[in-house]
Amino acid sequence: MTSDVPGPTLLLAHGFLMDESMFEPMRESLAACGINLVTIDARCHGRTQSPDGEPFSYWDLAADGLAVLDELGIGSAVIGGMSQGGYSALRMALLAPERVLGLALIDTEAGACSPAELAFHRTFFQRWAGPEPIAPLVAELAPQLIGGTDPRLWRTWTSRWYSSDRRAILPAARCLMDRRSVLHRLPEITAPALVLRGGHDGASTAQKSEALAAGLVGADGVVTVPGAGHGAVWTHPEVVAPLLIRLVRQATASRPDLLVQM
Repeated sequence: MTSDVPGPTLLLAHGFLMDESMFEPMRESLAACGINLVTIDARCHGRTQSPDGEPFSYWDLAADGLAVLDELGIGSAVIGGMSQGGYSALRMALLAPERVLGLALIDTEAGACSPAELAFHRTFFQRWAGPEPIAPLVAELAPQLIGGTDPRLWRTWTSRWYSSDRRAILPAARCLMDRRSVLHRLPEITAPALVLRGGHDGASTAQKSEALAAGLVGADGVVTVPGAGHGAVWTHPEVVAPLLIRLVRQATASRPDLLVQM
């Protein structure tokens, strides 16, 4: 995990097969506005491992996020995440609503895998963890997971995928596939919320994002980033960062009593 100087805290959780460094392009602009950005490597990603392939859920990742805030002595924060990071952020808001000042939900959703998505994931992860050469899989994955058509935007991540332990991701894949919908619980979340998606995101579709925003009383529709795909925070940080800054200011202005250190 990484953290900046004390101030209003924004905790962001990354997407699948990424790591906490995906938010680096926004760190400087957030810090310039006095926002303390905290980022975490989820289990089976980056520097965080899952011992002995032990299974876990997004509720466990939500508890991990709250434990990070505890370790840093941060009582409350704006919570957010991209894709699977959004799954964790939603569950953090359900586990500890008193600690969540706002929600930044980026290229994510609240539902479970559809049967078609589940079938796709099962096949893909069998291929990923098997003996098949990785190059075709990486070529298939990069435009879907990151977006855009410029391979230069992908190289940071594709180089890591080439050098990774391909089986190490399997517990996280099981977590992804086994998640259950929390759409029915969204009305319990009352914090201000930003629901954002890339206009070309084929995973977090407009329909999924609209269902997410409709269920959150603190959301004001869906903000779409034109030209972005699933990885808008990486490919379009100059668009996403100001939106996050506005959310943090809105959320902390409405609840100044909760901006305390533990």
